[in-house]
Amino acid sequence: MFVGITAMLGGFGLVSDLSGTNMEVPLTLLKNSPFTNYFIPGLVLLIGIGFGHVSAGITAFFRHRYCGKFAVFFGGFLALFMVIEVGFIGLHNFSQPLYFLLGTVEVIFGLKLSRFDKIKPKIWVETTPSGQTA
Repeated sequence: MFVGITAMLGGFGLVSDLSGTNMEVPLTLLKNSPFTNYFIPGLVLLIGIGFGHVSAGITAFFRHRYCGKFAVFFGGFLALFMVIEVGFIGLHNFSQPLYFLLGTVEVIFGLKLSRFDKIKPKIWVETTPSGQTA
């Protein structure tokens, strides 16, 4: 949920101010990227990472059977987003490797949770000596 909430705040900040000045993110950071403003990166941050992680957190809270798969998907998406971001704008602060690490940990835990999806409960049926079920 932490990742989702911070991503929604950051994404909303970038989408509402395409120049990035309110968040102190200069447009010059985008000079090596295909973007001329922060609309697309902000939208991906807001929807893909923000809403995605909040929905994954809700499924985990309610122990939904697919919560592990959601964690793997959105954790991988976060790690990939951070790799692409650092590739385009460079490494600028501690939050970039931190969020990459959080995404990687989320993938690992999601894989562990997904293992439990494949375990089928065993049903025990008792039979009497005459062969009838009890």
